[in-house]
Amino acid sequence: MLSKADNELLIHTGPGTPMGDLYRRFWAPVMLADELGGPDSAPVRVNVLGENLVAFRDSNGKLGLLDAYCPHRRANLFWGRNEEAGLRCVYHGWKFDVNGACTDLPNCPEGPTLKNKVKTTAYPALERGGIIWAYMGPADKIPPFPDAEVFHAPATHRHVIKVKLRGNFAQMQEGDIDSSHVSFLHSSIDGSALPGSRANANTFVDKSPRWFTIDTDYGMMLSAQRNAGPDTFQWRVNQFLMPFCTLIAAQPGVPILAQLRCPIDDEHSFLFRVIASPDRPITAEERASYAAGVFVPEVIPGTDRMRENMANDYLIDREAQKSRTFTGIKSIVAQDLAISEDQRGPIANRSDEMLTSSDRAIIALRKRLLTSVRNLMAGTEPPEAGNPKAYRVRPGDFMLPRDVPVADGAKDILLIGSR
Repeated sequence: MLSKADNELLIHTGPGTPMGDLYRRFWAPVMLADELGGPDSAPVRVNVLGENLVAFRDSNGKLGLLDAYCPHRRANLFWGRNEEAGLRCVYHGWKFDVNGACTDLPNCPEGPTLKNKVKTTAYPALERGGIIWAYMGPADKIPPFPDAEVFHAPATHRHVIKVKLRGNFAQMQEGDIDSSHVSFLHSSIDGSALPGSRANANTFVDKSPRWFTIDTDYGMMLSAQRNAGPDTFQWRVNQFLMPFCTLIAAQPGVPILAQLRCPIDDEHSFLFRVIASPDRPITAEERASYAAGVFVPEVIPGTDRMRENMANDYLIDREAQKSRTFTGIKSIVAQDLAISEDQRGPIANRSDEMLTSSDRAIIALRKRLLTSVRNLMAGTEPPEAGNPKAYRVRPGDFMLPRDVPVADGAKDILLIGSR
């Protein structure tokens, strides 16, 4: 369990908060590239890390991400005109470029000279892997973009969705790294994998994994060891990439699943569910399986809401729960959300949990984040942000002989998990 003070430190990411300062030292996923049209298309609202922003592509195709409110009279720039290489406020015509500089101030005589003194908040933004990323930290601390394969996959090699969730980012992220729950929450009633699931069948045989966690220069490697016969262990390896991303354990040859979490505010967050194949295009058969609605949830067209959601009890089928699946909920993501969106509310109270050895990965993740926050508060910048090549790792789900010592096995896992 965490103290109430540590829990408060962990969950808040708004401007000026310690965890918010840490997250702003990294590039953050803020929207899908498809949500933003071409040059001079309509601006789009973006709400992340407790800030209200507006995104647009200017006449030259450059990305802009500005404070949503015009510095003049705080009119919302969402209503603005995207024209002639800038976003123009419709209230009094003030216009801003992608860097936040005022390029036209037409409603007063002193406009031609005063405009050079006017600036609004603007954040650097770039497009990678079908996602728009933003850097929202100090201008003199801007890091290189991380070199994770899943963040650079071309359109032929990826499938990406974004959904808005009711729940603090931290409890969502903790679910991503927890291999223990897979044996239950994502199983069929007979103890096998769900149809459409990619989990190794042995995951549903040994339901009591032993955890081995390693701090790395990109974040953490979180390995769950299970019995897989008299001479073999199964290793299910998640990679946590500071501070937003978990690469979910998968067997060799299948596309990598990355879960990217971005706080909206303290009670809401985004999930970017990225399926990326670094070495080949995703096949038509694989894309068809995603459309089946188990591995990839159905999203209500034109929205960022899942069809299975809290308002309709995730469309739980109690008959299916009795006869076919452990939960009676169709998609794997909705199964997770049924738990994580309501752990006694959108912000979990971690001060009265009853943790066991099966929660070792959760404990390690919390410790890593809190240590990083405290280091930054003391003046030490997060080293991961400046080490983009360290993010070149993969998750894994594979077998090793039982007689391989744990220390050597960990080295083997790191080797297999690295590109």
